[in-house]
Amino acid sequence: MAGPDGLRGLLHLSDPTIPWGSRSQQPPQRLGTEASLPVALLTTNPCLLVPSAGLSFYTRVLESCEDEARFDETFRWPVASNVDGNEILEIQVFNYSKVFTNRLIGTFRMVLQKVVEEGHVEVTDTLIDDNNSAIQTSISIEIRYQAQDGTVGTWSDKEFLETPGLRPEGDGRCPLETDSLLPGLRQSSDDSMCFLLLLLLFFFPFRAGKGVFSAMKLGKARPTKDDHRKQDEPAVLEAEDLDRKAMRLGGGLDPDTISLASVTAVTTNVSNKRSKPDIKMEPSAGRPMDYQVSVTIIEARQLVGLNMDPVVCVEVGEEKKYTSMKESTNCPYYNEYFVFDFHVPPDVMFDKIIKLSVIHSKNLLRSGTLVGSFKMDVGTVYTQPEHQFYHKWAILSDPEDLTAGLKGYLKCDIAVVGKGDNIKTPHKANETDEDDIEGNLLLPDGVPPERQWARFYIKIYRAEGLPRMNTSIMANVKKALIGENKDLVDPYVQVVFAGQKGKTSVQKSSYEPLWNEQIIFTEMFPPLCKRIKVQIRDSDKVNDVAIGTHFIDLRKISNEGDKGYLPTFGPAWVNMYGSTRNYTLMDEHQELNEGLGEGVSFRARLLMSLAVEILDTSNPEINSSTEVQVEQATSVADNCTGKMEEFFLFGAFLEATMIDRKIGDKPINFEVTIGNYGNQIDGMAKPVLRRKKEGGDGDEEESELLQNSSEDEGGEDGEMVSVSSSQPMKPLVTDRNYFHLPYFEKKPCIYIKSWWQDQRRRLYNANIMDKIADKLEEGLNDVQEMIKTEKPHPERRLRGVLEELSSGCLRFVTLADKDQHHASRTRLDRERLKSCMRELENMGQQATTLRSQVKKNTMKDKLKLVQNFLQKLRFLADEPQHTIPDIFIWMISNNKRIAYARIPSKDILYSIVDEEMGKDCAKVKTVFLKLPGKRGFGPAGWTVQAKMEIYLWLGLNKQRKDFLSGLPCGFEEKKIARGQNLPSFPPISLLYTKKQVFQLRAHMYQARSLFAADSSGLSDPFARVFFTSQSQCTEVLNETLCPTWDQLLVFDNVELYGEAHEMRDDPPIIVIEIYDQDTVGKADFMGRTFAKPVVKMSDEQYCPPRFPPQLEYYQIYRGNSTAGDLLAAFELLQIGPGGKSDLPPIDGPTDMDRGPILPVPLGIRPVLSKYRVEILFWGLRDLKRVNLAQVDRPRVDIECAGKGVQSALIQNYKKNPNFSTLVKWFEVDLPENELLHPPLNIRVVDCRAFGRYTLVGSHAVSSLRKFIYRPPDKKAQHWNMTGEIVVNMEPEVPIKKMETMVKLEANSDAVVKVDVEEKEKKKKKKKGGGGGGGGEEVEEEEPDESMLDWWSKYFASIETMKEQLRQQEAAAAEAEEKEEMEIAEGFKGQAKNKEKSKAPKDDKKKKQQSAPELPEKKNKQKIDELKVFNKELEAEFDNFEDWLHTFNLLRGKIGDNDDNATEEERIVGRFKGSMCVYKVPLPDDITKEAGYDPNFGMFQGIPSNDPINVLVRVYIVRATDLHPADINGKADPYIAIKLGKTDIKDKENYISKQLNPVFGKSFDIEATFPMESMLTVAVYDWDLVGTDDLIGETKIDLENRYYSKHRATCGVSQTYSIHGYNVWRDPMKPSQILSKLCKEGKVDGPHFGPGGRVKVANRVFTGPTEIEDENGQKKQTDEHLALSVLRHWEDIPRAGCKLVPEHVETRPLLNPDKPGIEQGRLEMWVDMFPMDMPAPGPATDISPRKPKKYELRVIVWNTDEVILEDDDYFTGEKSSDIFVRGWLKGQQEDKQDTDVHYHSLTGEGNFNWRYIFPFDYLMAEEKIVISKKESMFSWDETEYKIPARLTLQVWDADHFSADDFLGAIELDLNRFPRGAKTSKQCSLEMVTNEAELPMVSIFKQKRVKGWWPFVARDENDELEVTGKVEAELHLLTAEEAEKSPAGLARNEPDPLEKPNRPDTSFIWFLNPLKSIKYLICTRYKWLIIKIVLALLLLIMVALFLYSMPGYMVKKLLGA
Repeated sequence: MAGPDGLRGLLHLSDPTIPWGSRSQQPPQRLGTEASLPVALLTTNPCLLVPSAGLSFYTRVLESCEDEARFDETFRWPVASNVDGNEILEIQVFNYSKVFTNRLIGTFRMVLQKVVEEGHVEVTDTLIDDNNSAIQTSISIEIRYQAQDGTVGTWSDKEFLETPGLRPEGDGRCPLETDSLLPGLRQSSDDSMCFLLLLLLFFFPFRAGKGVFSAMKLGKARPTKDDHRKQDEPAVLEAEDLDRKAMRLGGGLDPDTISLASVTAVTTNVSNKRSKPDIKMEPSAGRPMDYQVSVTIIEARQLVGLNMDPVVCVEVGEEKKYTSMKESTNCPYYNEYFVFDFHVPPDVMFDKIIKLSVIHSKNLLRSGTLVGSFKMDVGTVYTQPEHQFYHKWAILSDPEDLTAGLKGYLKCDIAVVGKGDNIKTPHKANETDEDDIEGNLLLPDGVPPERQWARFYIKIYRAEGLPRMNTSIMANVKKALIGENKDLVDPYVQVVFAGQKGKTSVQKSSYEPLWNEQIIFTEMFPPLCKRIKVQIRDSDKVNDVAIGTHFIDLRKISNEGDKGYLPTFGPAWVNMYGSTRNYTLMDEHQELNEGLGEGVSFRARLLMSLAVEILDTSNPEINSSTEVQVEQATSVADNCTGKMEEFFLFGAFLEATMIDRKIGDKPINFEVTIGNYGNQIDGMAKPVLRRKKEGGDGDEEESELLQNSSEDEGGEDGEMVSVSSSQPMKPLVTDRNYFHLPYFEKKPCIYIKSWWQDQRRRLYNANIMDKIADKLEEGLNDVQEMIKTEKPHPERRLRGVLEELSSGCLRFVTLADKDQHHASRTRLDRERLKSCMRELENMGQQATTLRSQVKKNTMKDKLKLVQNFLQKLRFLADEPQHTIPDIFIWMISNNKRIAYARIPSKDILYSIVDEEMGKDCAKVKTVFLKLPGKRGFGPAGWTVQAKMEIYLWLGLNKQRKDFLSGLPCGFEEKKIARGQNLPSFPPISLLYTKKQVFQLRAHMYQARSLFAADSSGLSDPFARVFFTSQSQCTEVLNETLCPTWDQLLVFDNVELYGEAHEMRDDPPIIVIEIYDQDTVGKADFMGRTFAKPVVKMSDEQYCPPRFPPQLEYYQIYRGNSTAGDLLAAFELLQIGPGGKSDLPPIDGPTDMDRGPILPVPLGIRPVLSKYRVEILFWGLRDLKRVNLAQVDRPRVDIECAGKGVQSALIQNYKKNPNFSTLVKWFEVDLPENELLHPPLNIRVVDCRAFGRYTLVGSHAVSSLRKFIYRPPDKKAQHWNMTGEIVVNMEPEVPIKKMETMVKLEANSDAVVKVDVEEKEKKKKKKKGGGGGGGGEEVEEEEPDESMLDWWSKYFASIETMKEQLRQQEAAAAEAEEKEEMEIAEGFKGQAKNKEKSKAPKDDKKKKQQSAPELPEKKNKQKIDELKVFNKELEAEFDNFEDWLHTFNLLRGKIGDNDDNATEEERIVGRFKGSMCVYKVPLPDDITKEAGYDPNFGMFQGIPSNDPINVLVRVYIVRATDLHPADINGKADPYIAIKLGKTDIKDKENYISKQLNPVFGKSFDIEATFPMESMLTVAVYDWDLVGTDDLIGETKIDLENRYYSKHRATCGVSQTYSIHGYNVWRDPMKPSQILSKLCKEGKVDGPHFGPGGRVKVANRVFTGPTEIEDENGQKKQTDEHLALSVLRHWEDIPRAGCKLVPEHVETRPLLNPDKPGIEQGRLEMWVDMFPMDMPAPGPATDISPRKPKKYELRVIVWNTDEVILEDDDYFTGEKSSDIFVRGWLKGQQEDKQDTDVHYHSLTGEGNFNWRYIFPFDYLMAEEKIVISKKESMFSWDETEYKIPARLTLQVWDADHFSADDFLGAIELDLNRFPRGAKTSKQCSLEMVTNEAELPMVSIFKQKRVKGWWPFVARDENDELEVTGKVEAELHLLTAEEAEKSPAGLARNEPDPLEKPNRPDTSFIWFLNPLKSIKYLICTRYKWLIIKIVLALLLLIMVALFLYSMPGYMVKKLLGA
């Protein structure tokens, strides 16, 4: 009873993918924390699961056991602490099934108390089932336990290992290895283990359940070996088997719940001694690319400040650009566009800061004052959807003043485009919803709108391991001159964040500088800059250079969730990498030190930490400066980063092949370094013990340098000295290109001791997550592969993937949870651990829920969700706090460093817990060495410098005992003399005593879609296969991109070292390189791929299922890009004792004519059938010159699988580029399996005189799939043709528009009563005007037919389109939310809900598509619409390749720099035609059909391809977002159209200074297809002097449109009318079109019946039958009916397809100089009319609407409560001299002022003053149009469109000083709050709370009167009311204004009466006494008293001085 469904144990606790089968050569070291507990299991076909201490082990699966299962297996658990006697050991026995979940047979549990006491127990006991009742099955086990302190049960290793039956001899484990493995067990080091040993001996009879097992004996018997089938063969059983089995098991098993565990469980090479190599070679990091940052500054609002003249400065990186200045406004409108172009590496680009600042009153002389600024990095914009922010408001804040609030808002668009990104601009239309500032802030999702200021403290403690910067020459000179011997580096640290730089002090000449300083940045939090750049620099008098750079990604050190944490880091070491450490004067890799590209060597490490503190800005003590500050910081304790541990790195070089021949002549050695240890230059001394206590690390000065060489003597105490490089060896030749080193049986080793802080936990956690992610990624690749190759049931595999994911996540949670709380864990460690555990737990639950939702039909959506998991896992696994530096392996030839590989230390870190172990630890890894730095860019980086098989192990020195365990067995260790008898001393080389001999057979069948390497566009490919140190080539096939070599390469006597069974499971990889053979020079590299062979040992049968192997596709890579596929198979056959005679014979068709070349044998080559390939040759287009000669007589050659056909010759390409014979065919043998079909090659050659011909270009059709013809299914067709199907033509609910929410009921019955119709009509009309011309009148006015024009239709359609997009987004969001809810809650009814939620969504979509094209039943129900496509028409209709396909012809490469040329640049022309592939013979009924023309084969009914004359009418509507072409950031665009010889340049009608010009023009061109079929529409920028620049162009292939079945000649409009704005444009009426279509499609019809019915085929359509002409007469017509059929033509069986509707398409404009970057978009459409038909009518008039002239009259009646500014000079009362100023936005020059109301004491003012503002207004766009010269130097006027806004301001007039501004209000004339009835009711609410107030539009109301508040900001930036104004607004059209004129101010005509003002200005004349009394008594009383006193004093002093001298004389003379 064998077979795949045999009983195999699969253990469901943690890792369901590890069958234990062939692990016998390695005691299972799979465990939990840091200790161990071993177990052995012995039984039959079930498998056992032994969980304990939260860990599980699985035995191998025993197949075909009857009633006894014998597992002889030992498990060993290391456990961290002594085992608790209460712990329970549980053993579960499963019945294994590869397909279904494993069934539990029974469980055995035992408390470990006795074991703990005695140390050794043997038990035989029965199992119990789920209900805890005993069953008749018993189990025997033996358990041993050794406590940590040795109190119980020491066992001898011999005893443990030599249990009878446990080690069959054939096991072949080398005794040597065991010796080196076990002695270490007893060393009682500080993490000594306690062991629990469990032996499951004996057997347990299965007496129960026999029936179950026998029922499962299905399927073929397979040898057990089959469990390890080769890697790439998916273990997917045939679906029918599965389902049959499920039913047999009575399984009531729903196939929807089956999940396939990892295929790799069955197929991976189980011994797992090798890890997977990575195939992508070229470094992509430091490569410069093209980027374009475009910023549109639209407007600013609420700027803080009074009466300012703002300018916006846009700064990206170092570049600055300014907008124009707007005068006296704090809400300026700019709408200016700026573009910045960069050519830099992505890292540099994304770190650049975009800074927007608003500056007040800047002019030529002064720089102005900063109002506020906003910063974000380019990376943030790039990570947004579509790489852009569109119409978002940036919050401005003042960086100088933290306490101030926001300084205003700036509305802008920011987009970042890289090469090849295309940005979809949301469709421009009325900007209504964007006035909601708070809802549209310029912030990424998840960032709160109120960002606070925060301080970022970056503490820099110290650095070590710095390189010696000055060259040794300089050092010697210095020493000689000064006699000093100091360290030659003066380091300081520079930190760059958010555009600001901070530096520490410079530590003069120190390799181990100590700073202890902190750099403080003040920035908004969360910051919009992702990375902090920390750089150690060397200060130098000439220029400072970087020593090393590290980036800290803030997203990785913080978490924004509600349980998140602020950014925190360290204190931790960060490692810096950069250029090599051999110091030359000029370092060519200096850029690497700046952080560009991958560092190639360790540079230094820096101890630093980071903390963030959110500032409380209300605190008065706070220092409000945002300058970067540097302060001293306290130093940290030495042990804070972890205990210093001794680490041991061991490496063995097993193979070094594929060494580039340029370096093959000199001896080569390899050097391995970790940090500075092992580095020959810096030496690698152990830290001196005295220093070690201080935590110093690798201090070279104090210990003398030891020259390392492998002969090193050990230290005095037998201490080993590291050996870090292999001995130099001369390479041997492999072939012309490559050499190899002769590492045959002797493999050199290296070992290095190094000292690092022990922070392994970080790496362990990252490893666990990485492994989960790797497994997930592998599973997803499987699923995608299954979908791609159409294998059955990919959803089952996806379920398996999800199961593994959830068990992996739970495993992480249990493992990480035990994390010890030791002192050196930083806050980030703790927080990250918490958040990772949360995330993974969550992910595990979601995966479980998702698993149950995976069904066949939900597969695609779920796959996307699972891919998000993968990204998240990868993000979480990346550990920001470094520990052990990466390992570098350098290949050194002749003392020059040539190439390197960099291996992350976590990948090779050892742990006793399997999940924590690095993925390459103790495994043989294939490493490809690459060139350092810039040298590796481009083709140089594609070639392999060397391929190495290397074994690495890194771990604590005290865990060293297992370091050889993963090597292939069968070696002896060679040690240096000292360590000869020390068992743990590492070897310096391994001598392999065992070797196996194999024969490798490489079946190279074919390759496809290779890279074109020759200038001909083809290649001469051959493949070179490398295996170990041998290589062979296939033959060269000339001139093809799809070579079928069909060749078997045999490698004889391949010697592999190690045990036979390891080879079987883990053969080395095969490298296949494809080259292009050149006649001269060396072959060009075209790509590379890897493969693993299927291995057959000499004792296995060569029989299915493994042999013969199947051909498989291997993806070929060239650098990072894919370059084709290789179809091949590889088998590795062991040559047994009988020699080669035992190998399976090579039987194949022996091709005598191929000479010695062996073809691929029969069982492996694909099965072929006869196919016929018919080719339709139509014509050639746009052929470019070949070698400067024009192509004149081209021919097309078609080739597929060696057969082919040639087209007729085109006699004169200029005159007629079409072929005379249309259809030809050839027969060819193709594989039955469509996935193996070879590509078909199309080549175009130009036949020259004398029989020469040159290749023009070629095209390879890589998949014939879409051209395969499959005969239709008979049954389906008959069903289609019977009975009548009435197509329901009722209009559906039109889409709701946002502006006018009119809900329309679906008119369900066709007969509608008139009164309803009237209402509907009004509603609709009102609605239809939404964007249109007359839509905004008062309700009574219906839109007049004459008012509507084409633009009304266009704007209405745009509204519909935007609404559709909105609804689609909403629906998508809703669906997504539902999805997430379901996943989160995991409720059980998912399946049903899912279907429910999907259905309405689909309906909605259908509705959306048909809504804009409703068939009209009522006369003029609403504005007719057209379809606005926001992409090219081609994108919507599949390039119009319904029967005529276009194949781009590519020329080969021209030079080497062409590799990065886009495909566009290589196109040399296009071939038009098609093909049809079918098996012969065809069924008869096709050929017997009526009118079948055998000449045309499958291409029946195609039109003739003779030249035809066509009238082409091109309509250009408008362009949007043009790339500015002039210095002022604008352009002067005009249209240029080219078609054949016609070249129209509409230069005189250029539009001045406009980036969104509306052209509204149509052009008629006559053309002849096929000669003139490529229409180019370009937009140029007009320049006064010099040539005009091309902004961008778009090309349209008119011919495909013309001949397409979708009928793209003239779009079918929504309704048929014969006059008015929607007149039918096509010369053919709908009924004529319909008849023609029916005739061409051989469809029966149309039959018009009475009552508005028409029948086409078996579909019946209904519709109206009357039409109104201009005079309102009604006539009978069939046109409406015919039109309704046309609009639903896709419903017609067989012939139907969607016809192109009347439309406007949006095409991107591209500029050949900036390939791939959109330069703007053009809205347009093209009509085509054949000239032999009646001529079409005149072109539709789409000229832009002229703005309508209006006059706005504003009467300012009164003001009230205006704040009082002045104190009266005489009376001291507060008063104001009020006047009001007003203007329309954009017309500040024409501002108007009222007269002044002097001396208002109450704030009341009376004016009765009229302003008159004439303006031009575009109804449809709600914009005022202004034309004015931009400056005095402008050549012409520029047209501006700005929103209609009226500004009113209140001022206080002053006679001598400047007037004081008191307050303002701005009213948007389209929607402003209705004025309050009285001054009392007028409040601040009217400004701040606009959302809730009723809004009015002056364009609808015409006349509005009321009170509005004036507002201004007080000192605290709060808005306050500073006055109220009573005003009346009256809007008149220009004509009305002429009829009823009115005067300005209070003048005639229609004068206003004078205001009633109290005459207060001369009050003090009238009442002088009162004034004087006031003056004296109140105001100046004290002043007067003071003056009097002062006068008295003065008089006294004067008198004193006067009389003094005389008095003195008197006294003196004693008079």
